Amino acid sequence: MCGIVGIVRLNPQETVDGARLKRMRDVLRHRGPDGEGLWIEGPVGLGMRRLAIVDVLGGRQPMANEDGTVWIVYNGEVYNHAGLRPGLEQRGHCYRTRSDTETILHLYEEEGEHCVEQLQGMFAFALWDRKRGRLLLARDRLGIKPLYYAWTEHELVFASEIKAILAGGSVRPALNEAIVPEFLATGFVAGEETFFRGVRKLLPGRTLSWSCADGPRQRRYWRVPDTSADGAPRTLAACGREVRAWLAEAVRSHLMSDVPLGLFLSGGMDSSGLAALMAPMVKEPIRTFAVGFSDPEANELAYARLAARAVGAEHRERVVAPAEFFDALPQLVWHEDEPIRFPSSVPLYFVSRLAREHVKVVLTGEGADELFLGYDRYWVTAWNERLGRLYWALSPRTLRASVRQLAQRLPRRMRRYAARTFVAREPDPRNLFFENFAIFPVALQPELLSDPELLTARDPYAERLHAYEETTGGTLERMSHADLQTYLVELLMKQDQMSMAASVESRVPYLDHTLVERVTAIPARFKLRGWQTKAVLRAALHDVVPREIQTRRKMGFPVPVSRWFRDRFWPVVHEFVLGPRALGRGLFQGAFLRRLAEEHRAGTWDHGLRLWLLVNLEIWQRIFADGEDVAAVMRPVEGRCASSG
Repeated sequence: MCGIVGIVRLNPQETVDGARLKRMRDVLRHRGPDGEGLWIEGPVGLGMRRLAIVDVLGGRQPMANEDGTVWIVYNGEVYNHAGLRPGLEQRGHCYRTRSDTETILHLYEEEGEHCVEQLQGMFAFALWDRKRGRLLLARDRLGIKPLYYAWTEHELVFASEIKAILAGGSVRPALNEAIVPEFLATGFVAGEETFFRGVRKLLPGRTLSWSCADGPRQRRYWRVPDTSADGAPRTLAACGREVRAWLAEAVRSHLMSDVPLGLFLSGGMDSSGLAALMAPMVKEPIRTFAVGFSDPEANELAYARLAARAVGAEHRERVVAPAEFFDALPQLVWHEDEPIRFPSSVPLYFVSRLAREHVKVVLTGEGADELFLGYDRYWVTAWNERLGRLYWALSPRTLRASVRQLAQRLPRRMRRYAARTFVAREPDPRNLFFENFAIFPVALQPELLSDPELLTARDPYAERLHAYEETTGGTLERMSHADLQTYLVELLMKQDQMSMAASVESRVPYLDHTLVERVTAIPARFKLRGWQTKAVLRAALHDVVPREIQTRRKMGFPVPVSRWFRDRFWPVVHEFVLGPRALGRGLFQGAFLRRLAEEHRAGTWDHGLRLWLLVNLEIWQRIFADGEDVAAVMRPVEGRCASSG
């Protein structure tokens, strides 16, 4: 596990500046405190920071093949590297280490850029082929490991995190305003663009190659399988047995390590299932780590303890105080490079710090909700479609418009629920699935955004709709397909950046690509049964996960920011949403912001997540656009938060 960086000058007569490359590399020290490396040859420079996991002594990077004609920097873990090695040795390759890095090098020598198709695991790497004068960038199938890049007039720069690209000095930090409507609607940017003008992300399952002769070329080598095929009828129990075997196989492969490893345990079905499967596979009690808040509505620690006791784990936990949460926020925005979409990113960082005191590697349950239809929005959309089918078929559009107007006159609480139903929605995925669960729906954005041109510049849901329509399955399959390629990628970036901020490697067995390919082929009726989510996963784990956890209501790692913004931490909203610096940017309409904030503070409406996005955007602007020191960002509210409420 590493942080990687690189510069390729487009003019082959030029030489990479070593001081620039070193600055880029050392910004990522948190990703790799165990070692460092640089390799520069004329117009090409590669750098890395290493967190040593496999072949601790021998896996140093940048690494070359036998004759020094191919060089690589690599971030990740290839779980099948030991299985690939004998075949490569039979073809004449001589290994000098036990590391998976060397396997990628030799596989590239045999397969070229198609080498990625044989790798099982999580990875982002940059490889320079000296003979061909060609750079190859690659990212794993699901986007577990990040890779960003930027083209300038004179060079290509790339890195594991955007801040390293900025440290190179050829890209100036500036807000990419075109993505703001998408950020407001979904909380993240689904496509190649980022919050930084000119900085792009290599999307999952892609390679990007460049040479002077051929220029840049991007290739998609993997996609989530089409889920439309429904094979021979099977029972839920039979499917459950298959899932149990597949998941156990994935867990076993993810235990590859030469250093201690543990598990993030939330007390939900997904991580509890991993604990139950992992425990018999290791000699000593597994080490589990959990985090929560003192607020009863945001504390799942009792369930985490229950899961830990059930498998005899060595369990540790951390309670995060609200003041700690907000004190850490600017530093974590810096780590995440972009405004933080999920409040749960913050406690994830604290539990990662706790884990780092005992292990270097943790397994997590990320990805199970998207694979097994675990979110409430899946069943809400499915039932809206089912119940609304007759209504939409028999009611003319004018009548439906009149009903929507009547629904707007209902009492506030009833109006809120009616707005989520088929009587207020048109029968298409944009309205039923995306707009229905938007943070700031597109219909609301004209009241918020100051520049009307931003509203029409692009479709905020374009990337998600493209992913939705890419498969020929039914509505449930399409929702899962879209989330696996958009929403999940953002979750994985949270997972990577918050764990790596504490120098911990996180692994996601549910996203082993072979498991993903198998599970996406399971009919949706075995995943969502009525209102029961993840039915086949429950069947797979029914005898190893405590019943109290199987039957509990999903909480989704709640963070009580809504309540905090109403009382003690109202000054955070006042400063970063309503303050003169925030309003002075001219991005949003002040009157709407004031109404939003006051409705929330008075308790007449819950705008907690909306205010969270706006607070994070302003913190991001101060750190990256304004260049303010991270330690100074919270100073304007420190005294006021202590005395407020």
